Amino acid sequence: MRRTRILTAVLALAAGLLAGTPPALAAGSTAKVTLAADTYTWKNARIDGGGFVPGIVFNRSEKNLIYARTDIGGAYRWQEASKTWTPLLDSVGWNDWGHTGVVSLASDSVDPNKVYAAVGTYTNGWDPGNGAVLRSADRGASWQKTDLPFKLGGNMPGRGMGERLAIDPNKDSVLYLGAPSGKGLWRSTDSGVTWSQVTGFPNPGNYQQDPSDSTGYASDNQGIVWVTFDESTGTSGSATKTIYVGVADKDNPVYRSTDAGATWQRVAGQPTGYLPHKGVLDAKNGFLYLAYSDKGGPYDGGKGRLWRYATATGTWTNISPVAEADTYYGFSGLTVDRQHPSTLMATAYSSWWPDTQIFRSTDSGATWTKAWDYTSYPNRSNRYTVDVSSSPWLTFGANPSPPEQTPKLGWMTESLEIDPFNSSRMMYGTGATLYGTENLANWDSGGQFTVKPMVQGLEETAVNDLAAPPSGGAQLFSALGDIGGFRHTDLTKVPSMMYTSPTFTTTTSLDFSETNPNTVVRVGNLDSGPHIAFSTDNGANWFAGTDPSGVSGGGTVAAAADGSRFVWSPAGTGVQYTTGFGSSWSASSGIPSGAIVESDRVDPKTFYGFKSGTFYVSTDGGATFTASSATGLPSGDSVRFKALPGTKGDVWLAGGATDGAYGLWHSTDAGASFTRLSGVDQADTVGFGKAASGASYQTLYTSAKIGGVRGIFRSTDKGATWTRINDDAHQWGWTGAAITGDPRVYGRVYVSTNGRGVVYGDTSDTGGGGGTDPTPTPTGACTVTYKITNQWSGGFQADVQLGNTGSTAWTGWSLGWSFADGQKITQLWNADYTQSGTAVTAKNLSWNANVAAGSSVSFGFTGSWSGSNTKPTSFKLGDQTCTVA
Repeated sequence: MRRTRILTAVLALAAGLLAGTPPALAAGSTAKVTLAADTYTWKNARIDGGGFVPGIVFNRSEKNLIYARTDIGGAYRWQEASKTWTPLLDSVGWNDWGHTGVVSLASDSVDPNKVYAAVGTYTNGWDPGNGAVLRSADRGASWQKTDLPFKLGGNMPGRGMGERLAIDPNKDSVLYLGAPSGKGLWRSTDSGVTWSQVTGFPNPGNYQQDPSDSTGYASDNQGIVWVTFDESTGTSGSATKTIYVGVADKDNPVYRSTDAGATWQRVAGQPTGYLPHKGVLDAKNGFLYLAYSDKGGPYDGGKGRLWRYATATGTWTNISPVAEADTYYGFSGLTVDRQHPSTLMATAYSSWWPDTQIFRSTDSGATWTKAWDYTSYPNRSNRYTVDVSSSPWLTFGANPSPPEQTPKLGWMTESLEIDPFNSSRMMYGTGATLYGTENLANWDSGGQFTVKPMVQGLEETAVNDLAAPPSGGAQLFSALGDIGGFRHTDLTKVPSMMYTSPTFTTTTSLDFSETNPNTVVRVGNLDSGPHIAFSTDNGANWFAGTDPSGVSGGGTVAAAADGSRFVWSPAGTGVQYTTGFGSSWSASSGIPSGAIVESDRVDPKTFYGFKSGTFYVSTDGGATFTASSATGLPSGDSVRFKALPGTKGDVWLAGGATDGAYGLWHSTDAGASFTRLSGVDQADTVGFGKAASGASYQTLYTSAKIGGVRGIFRSTDKGATWTRINDDAHQWGWTGAAITGDPRVYGRVYVSTNGRGVVYGDTSDTGGGGGTDPTPTPTGACTVTYKITNQWSGGFQADVQLGNTGSTAWTGWSLGWSFADGQKITQLWNADYTQSGTAVTAKNLSWNANVAAGSSVSFGFTGSWSGSNTKPTSFKLGDQTCTVA
């Protein structure tokens, strides 16, 4: 959706891979590793869409066989029965993460079981691997790969042009691929198994979005952008004679071969000064239609034209629906109705304001109508209605003034296709979703056609952070690129809205208070406005904080265990701390700018930081940090760490790079020292979830390389042994941004992806952790502190601290009390509880059962009250009465 979609996760990975850190020997792999010990079921936390769909491909010979490609999130196949999309590239692994970017896709009309994908995400150094052509003989259920000697750019400028990959409709063993970066035109004559450059093709392209871009992103030559065949010039089994090729060259945009690709010529008389985004051939009427823009797109473009080329006579006709002087956009989204070839459509793909435009002609471009027109400015008359009830967040919470409307018809509308078997069905991609209609014929009859999201199953968000609170209505908080993020109360349903007030374009980090999950904080990027927001109702509603001076981006943020304070490490300035909700900030001392920050999950005044190999600790609420003396940690900044809920000072750190320290470390003394887990070869994320039944420690999850195998791993014994819980069919490319278990559901894990959204897995191991273990009767003295931390009309919140003041450790505990005024608990965290009348019993969870002599354990709850809210005066630990502090 955003103009570049260069995501921080990718850049962090690239930095890790290319960092020039000193070499070091990796620790030996001695951990016990189990592969596929149980079966996981993997699904997406539903968002539906969320990113750019630059290509939609209908098979020309089989009804309802439809594919979609995304710029970073793989390819999908349509399921007509359920009206959903099935992902096809989840098998792409860690080392080939760039192959989740699909620059082009082709479906074989001779053999509909065959489908091809040209993959690769970046043509510059951000993607260390070359591109590839994937081929499938079972509609994408499985793939074979041919590596190419050059890169491809599914997420590069110009990615909406195409299709660059094309199958000869008469001889389907012949395929062509247009390459970027000056690599020319390539051909396969053995169904995509081998490829060679077409040495006789004269022009590799020359257009660069920004030649001065030193990163190589905007300065890359966008190359050869589409290939199309005139099927009327061939017969079944023989190569098609006439082939047209579009080139990113404003002076020489279209070439043709009339001898099956042996020789090529620039098409005579063609228009110049524009780039050919689309070239669609109507063989029945003998017309090649072309959509032009002055820019490569998919977000830029200020002028455009539509042209028609008569293949028999060589006549060029300008069929633009508006005068060139009246365009402020380029044209794309070009399609022909194969049932009625004189009908064609195109889009004003780069019209961001007030909306995109869709044009339709039923007379081969002689005359046009528009999806919407002005009546009297700024009022509009639409030929369509939009129903986003299945994805209500597509309104973006906006309330625009005319001529803008919400939801919009779209933007970045580079791909629009009419179903070749059903003239009433049309689909088109936008920067945020895939829309469609099934009553398109209403356009011509004077009625309105209905546009709806046709995107279920297609998940295309890049995930920066994840958090699963132990209680409250939210099951999951996500921090996403481009569309901010969501609060999921039901993973199987699309949330009604992304975070608003403010609405960040990208959320970079979020956190909640461990003992008061109603308090949530998030930080992110915004073109103008605050970069931090808070919630006091478990993320249901938000309000903006105030930025300290110099903030330019979100960075990372941490909430104190009790929500009383926050530490923020924003982009553009140094680490800051505040009490309350960020109305004013003070600079933290002793910690460098750009450090990653996290909070201890028990002590509200303890915060942690990491920067360039050094771990930092604050014990005064973030005012001052002290560098730890711990050594051997990764020297770079590709690191993620978290503190364990329920245990003070228990910290896990993952990260590193292949040319230095890279693994998983554990500290039990608040970062004063770390021990590396010798059995973990590499690790990039770490998270915690509900403990297994009988386990004394929370379940660990990591995206890692263990035992020489890359995958998603789980440990129920503090990292002594590991189980790989994903498989080779479920890898999702790069999963290094975030991971967390679910504190309420044993075995459930949430995995970040860079383009496939939030993936979560549930285990078939039903014996793993339902509920708590039987509670032994503790012995020795105890003390209880009961504190009402917040109270409002009809409700309140309280924290309870249970201390072991005896001489013997507890291996389980059960605390009982009665409410004097009939109060009722509504939710409780960090313990299980039962309430019968006024009597309440709170019991340990498996991860906080052990309480050493002289230590304490805490839990909290919210409740309701009426009349009075008197504190309990007596607490019992089993049969023992505790001292009330």
